[in-house]
Amino acid sequence: MIFPWHLYLMAAVYILAGIMHFIKPKVYLRIMPRYLPFHKQLVLLSGIAEVVLGIGLLFRPTQNSAIYGIITMLAVFLLVHLYMLSSNKAAAGFPKWVLLLRLPLQFVLMFWAFWYVK
Repeated sequence: MIFPWHLYLMAAVYILAGIMHFIKPKVYLRIMPRYLPFHKQLVLLSGIAEVVLGIGLLFRPTQNSAIYGIITMLAVFLLVHLYMLSSNKAAAGFPKWVLLLRLPLQFVLMFWAFWYVK
C-alpha cells in the first residue's frame, strides 16, 4: 500500500523512539515519575508499545487502532513531561524552556496522528 510520506515518517519516528527504550533504557529510567511503580518494566513496555504502534501505522487494517493507541500513549506521556518540570533532578539536565516546549508538542503530535483517522 502507498501511504503519504509523512505517515511513513511518523511510523519511523515511533519505531525508532521505541527501539531507543532498549538501547538507552537509563535515559528513560531517569525521567520516570517516582510515584509510578516498576520503572524498568514500564520503560520496556512503553518501548514495545511505540514499536508496535509505529508498525501498526503501516497496515490499513491496524492503522486506526495504532493512531488511537498513539494518541492515548502521548496523553499518558504527558505525566512524564509534567513530572520533569517538577524539579531539577527530574528535568534530567534539560532547560526549563525545552521542557515547557514539549508540552504543546505532545498536542501537535496527537493532532498529527489524528489527521490520519479514516
